[in-house]
Amino acid sequence: MNADGCDSLEGLKITIGEMLDFNVSKSLREGNVTKNSSCGSVSVGFPITMMITGMVGNSLALMLVYISYKKKENKRKKSFLLCIGSLALTDLFGQLLTSPIVISVYRAGLKWEQIDSSGKLCAFFGVCMTTFGLCPLFLASAMAIERALAITNPHWYSNHMKTSVTKQILAVIWCLVLLFALLPIAGVGEYTHQWPGTWCFISTGDRKVPGNMFFAITFAVLGIFSLLVTLFCNVVTIRGLIIRCKTKSGTSQSSKQWERLTTETVIQLLGIMCVLLICWSPLLVLMLSMISNQVSSHDCNHISSWHIQLDCNFFLTAIRMASLNQILDPWVYLLLREILFRKFCIVANAVSNCSIEEQKETQTALDALNKQKQESVNLHKPRCS
Repeated sequence: MNADGCDSLEGLKITIGEMLDFNVSKSLREGNVTKNSSCGSVSVGFPITMMITGMVGNSLALMLVYISYKKKENKRKKSFLLCIGSLALTDLFGQLLTSPIVISVYRAGLKWEQIDSSGKLCAFFGVCMTTFGLCPLFLASAMAIERALAITNPHWYSNHMKTSVTKQILAVIWCLVLLFALLPIAGVGEYTHQWPGTWCFISTGDRKVPGNMFFAITFAVLGIFSLLVTLFCNVVTIRGLIIRCKTKSGTSQSSKQWERLTTETVIQLLGIMCVLLICWSPLLVLMLSMISNQVSSHDCNHISSWHIQLDCNFFLTAIRMASLNQILDPWVYLLLREILFRKFCIVANAVSNCSIEEQKETQTALDALNKQKQESVNLHKPRCS
C-alpha cells in the first residue's frame, strides 16, 4: 500500500514536471518568436547608431591626427600620434566591415541564410570580430607602454623610440592578430552564428571541433592580458607624472604649465582605464565562464533552458559593450583630451581672474581704511601755536 502510494506520487510528480517544462519551453519559444519578430524593426537602430557615431568620431580623430602629425613642433609626439591614428583607423574599418552585415541581417528578418547561403560570410564576420576586437586592445597596450617609457625613462625614449620603430611595432601587432583570427579558417577553432542570429563569433561550447577550446580560451586570455598590461602601465605613468610634478613645483610659468599638463593627462588615463574595464571585462569574463560550462551562444536557438537564455542575453549585451569601445576610443584618446584641455584653461583663467579681482578689491578696501585712520589721526593731533 505504501509502495503503491509512492508510485502514484512519483507519477504525479513526473506529470507535473513535464507540464511545467512544457509550459516553460512554450513561453520561452513564444518569447523568442516575439523577440525575433520585433528585433527587425526595433533593434536595427542600435547597429545603425553605432556605425554612424563610430564613423564620425574616428573620422574626426584621423583628421586631427593628420593635422598634428604634419606640424614640425610635434616631432616628439609622432610615435604617440601614429598609435592613435592606427587605433582610429582600426576602429573605423571595424565599423565599416561589420555594421552593414548586421544591418542587412536585421532587414532580412534575422535570417542569416538569406544573405549567406554558403556560410563564407559568417567566417569573414568572425575574422573581423576577432581582428578588430584584439587589435584595439593591443594598440591600447602599446600606447600605454609608450607613455610609461616617455615619462619614466625620457632619455632612453628620445634616443631609441623613433617613428620607424613605432611603424614596425604597429605592423607586427596587425599581422599577428590577423594570423590568429585566421586560425579557424585553417581548421583550428570555429566561427558560428551567435544569438539572436545577427552576428558570428568564436564558438565557446563545442569541444568536438579540433582546437576550438584552445582558440576561444586564447582569445579571452590575450584580451585579459592586454587589459592588465594597459592598466599597469597607466598606473606607472600616473605615478611618474605625480612625482615629476612635485619636483617641478614652484611659482614659475613652466611649473604651472607642467601641473596643468599633469592634471590633464591623469584625467585622460583614468578615463581610458574606466572605459576599457567597463567595455571589455564583461565579455572576456563571460567567455571564460561559458567555456568552462561548455555553453555557446549558438545553443540559444535550440535549447530553452532559462539559465542558458540568460547567459546568451548577457553575452549579446557584453559584445555590444565591447563594440561600444570602438566608438569611445577616439574620444578618450584624442577628442576628449582637446575638450578637457580647453575647458581646464577656461576654468583656470576664470579662477585666476577672480583671484586678481578679489586682490584688487581687498587692496582698495585696505587703502581706504588706512586713509580713514590717517585722517582721524590728523584731526586729533594737537597743533602748535
